[in-house]
Amino acid sequence: MKHHLVLPALALGLLAGGCSRDPHAVSPLPTVAVRTTEVRAITELRRTELPGTVRAVERAALAPKVTGTIASLPITLGQSVKRGDTLATISANEINARLAQAEAGLAQARRDLERETALEAKGASATETVRSMQDRVHIAEATVAEARTMLAYTTITAPFEGVITRRFVNEGDLAVAGSPMLEVENPALQRVEVEVPDSLAAVAVGTEVPVRINTLDLVGRIAEVSPALDSVSRTFLAKIDLPAAAAVRSGQFARVAWPAGETKALVVPAAAVTTFGQMERVFVVANNSASLRLVKTGARHGAAIEILSGLAAGEAIVVDPSATPLRDGQPVEVKP
Repeated sequence: MKHHLVLPALALGLLAGGCSRDPHAVSPLPTVAVRTTEVRAITELRRTELPGTVRAVERAALAPKVTGTIASLPITLGQSVKRGDTLATISANEINARLAQAEAGLAQARRDLERETALEAKGASATETVRSMQDRVHIAEATVAEARTMLAYTTITAPFEGVITRRFVNEGDLAVAGSPMLEVENPALQRVEVEVPDSLAAVAVGTEVPVRINTLDLVGRIAEVSPALDSVSRTFLAKIDLPAAAAVRSGQFARVAWPAGETKALVVPAAAVTTFGQMERVFVVANNSASLRLVKTGARHGAAIEILSGLAAGEAIVVDPSATPLRDGQPVEVKP
């Protein structure tokens, strides 16, 4: 005897529907509202870091014009001096003797001139003799002026307000004409001297350049540029004035960001770039859809970052993808 299984029509319908359903079907991604911006192409100034040295704008090596024993040297290293202050005196007795001799000769010449002038008034002396005596007086006066000038050279004075930075001699030493005794500089005005390679173009005087000294970041202004190259190093000298209030010292090492021409770059907001492991990525918006794009970044420019590869100028990207989680290919609606 055969038995037949009879199922209700509703059960058959449910069974048929369950068997035909696709287990791999994925619900469509929701549309997300995003803000976008364009990839910008900018022209930027490239810079090359060059080493430099801080120097005082006003500095002088003081050397005597006469030779003699140093009689006094009332200064110390680091001492502040004012313009005209006496820094050293040199004993030169021969100059004193020469001055005394010149003054005696002048006195005699004046007496002779006075006598001949009186005789000429009485007709007892010739006019030519009086003129000769006048010439002798002028010569004697010039000799006295020369001796006094030489005597003034025995006193070394400060040429400007500053500090003593180096001292090469002591009291009792022999001061030799032309050999430096002291160095003085004005610490209030400092500049950086830098040797610039010939491959880098000379920059106009007055151009501002970034300067870094230790941890101090400054903005200097180019004051002088030499038109000639050094025949050995093939560099030209540039001098960069620093701000008057800069807390730097002469001799310090400096790094100068020297202009090295212009280059074009693509930039986007730094917030538009997200990272996943070692990968950098952005979301590009086209046809109301966000596409994931891997990029390579470069230097920062304030709130923007340079894109070295992966994007083209004018493409629209999501400004801040971290604010709203996105997936590759997700539909988007661009907010105004």
